[in-house]
Amino acid sequence: MKKISIIVPCYNEEKAIPILYKELLKTVNKMKEVNFEFIFIDDGSIDNTLDECIKIAEIDKRAKYISFSRNFGKEAAIYAGLEAAKGDYVTLMDADLQDSPKLLPKMYELIVKDEYDSVGTRRVDRKGEPVIRSFFARCFYKFINKVSKAELVDGARDYRLMTRQMVDSVLSFKEYNRFSKGLFSFVGYKTKWLEYENKERVAGETKWSFWKLLIYAFDGIIAFSTVPLLISVVIGILFCFISFITILVIIFKTIFFGDPVGGWPSLVCIIFLVSGIQLFCIGIIGAYLSKTYLETKKRPIYIIKKSNF
Repeated sequence: MKKISIIVPCYNEEKAIPILYKELLKTVNKMKEVNFEFIFIDDGSIDNTLDECIKIAEIDKRAKYISFSRNFGKEAAIYAGLEAAKGDYVTLMDADLQDSPKLLPKMYELIVKDEYDSVGTRRVDRKGEPVIRSFFARCFYKFINKVSKAELVDGARDYRLMTRQMVDSVLSFKEYNRFSKGLFSFVGYKTKWLEYENKERVAGETKWSFWKLLIYAFDGIIAFSTVPLLISVVIGILFCFISFITILVIIFKTIFFGDPVGGWPSLVCIIFLVSGIQLFCIGIIGAYLSKTYLETKKRPIYIIKKSNF
């Protein structure tokens, strides 16, 4: 029989995990044609998340858990789960039940019968999400699809079912700064998208603030595009051209019209503007340099403190 590995990254999800497990069983018990394993990744939680994972593992031999020594982030948890998964098919699922287990039978059917390599899910709406967050999220998807080769689907979730071949391809990327949504797209393969309406969390609170999402989006752009570097070059060339034209105009006015150069306020504004542009461009270069610096350190993506593997 084929096996499906269900990976659940968890960070302070003690209230959601028991509910998720009950919902998983409702779906899993209907899929008699496959075996399952549940892999809970405790990303350095400071509540009783690990205890809940251990309780499930004690009553269900299919359940495994990995607990990090500290919070390494969701990307590290996803990578650890993919490395640990032994199934012929692997799926990622959030603990808060925004990713409904009820979609799993349909996802499995599409992969097996229609020979897809991956079946992903995407939200068709953003109910319950702040308007400003939704606006910036849409802007991010539009921008990154224009500046990178990785085509990201607006509203795409991490919740997807993948073949073993696709999982192995994703794992072949050993980079420290990971952006899984981009990697899933970058490796290619035939993907089918299932649409569903957005759902609220069953318990707990979201760990993704607007600031964290903004940094995550910026990391994604840095990871899959060098266009920001090109933008800084274009801005530099543009300002050099404007400066050259301005010098010619001033020389012409001074020689032919005797018009002296006056107005220190305008000069100060120009200095501040150009200085701001320079700092902006240096910041872009610094962001790429910092990522390169972290990659060269070859630090582990995560550290395991406790596991039942």
